[in-house]
Amino acid sequence: MAAKHIFDTPPEGVAADWTMPQDWQAFTAEQHRTWRTLFDQQSAALDGYACADFLRGLDILRSLKPGVPDFAELNRHLKPATGWEVVAVPGWIPNQPFFEHLSNRRFPAANFLRPPEQIGYSEEPDMFHDIFGHVPMLANPAFSDFLVAYGQAGLRAERLGASDFLGRLWLYTVEFGLVVEQGELRAFGGGLLSSYAETLAALTSPEPRRIWLDIERVMRTKYNFDEFQRIYFVVAGFEELLRATEETDFAAVYKRIAGEAALEPGDAFAGDSPYDGGLQPVRPRPAFMTQETRG
Repeated sequence: MAAKHIFDTPPEGVAADWTMPQDWQAFTAEQHRTWRTLFDQQSAALDGYACADFLRGLDILRSLKPGVPDFAELNRHLKPATGWEVVAVPGWIPNQPFFEHLSNRRFPAANFLRPPEQIGYSEEPDMFHDIFGHVPMLANPAFSDFLVAYGQAGLRAERLGASDFLGRLWLYTVEFGLVVEQGELRAFGGGLLSSYAETLAALTSPEPRRIWLDIERVMRTKYNFDEFQRIYFVVAGFEELLRATEETDFAAVYKRIAGEAALEPGDAFAGDSPYDGGLQPVRPRPAFMTQETRG
């Protein structure tokens, strides 16, 4: 089944800024059970693979009543702790409002949840991906400032017609980024952390390439939507990620790479700096992980 929550104009009931009432009361008992199953499985499986900031940030979600998060309740915990709030959107929204929300410390979260028959794999980012995968990282000040800087860079990229290049930076950091923490490799990207299977592959498999983050290299690199990534970018810390973003002249990078061929995900490049640290050991697979859990 193809992704269906992709929009060009606000559908009925959605405001001009693409926000909408969450209507939390409309979520069914089955949907609340799906959320609890996903949350319990993923949070138990990620210990030792997710970065410490993500694991600490999960406490914000654990403080909520069980089931699908009520965004009003979530924001009462999230905003005092991080300065951010979550806003409900219908799904995949256009670049301009997405960047504007990030610039103003509003994290857009899809207002739908995958059905039970797709609990192991969602073909499009749903509420679980957005809330479980991304919200815990907002508790890290440097990472949350990076998201604001990214949103501001996105608004400039829209004016320059360069949003596709910037989108690759999002995919390879916010979705699939890896960080070195006390000498060990950990996941911080939401596309990884909402997927046990790809987190395991990213941190333990010898097959994908892992290189230190270089923003220009990232912007030249294609990515995979429907399979595990074949390359992952590593940062030494979130302060470094923020600093690199603030110090990069994005307009100059766009100009340099505009005429260059995009790199395939598995391609090597002359300027690559491979991550040469060790991989994480494979831990026993949790008993409940009986099917694919990517997405």
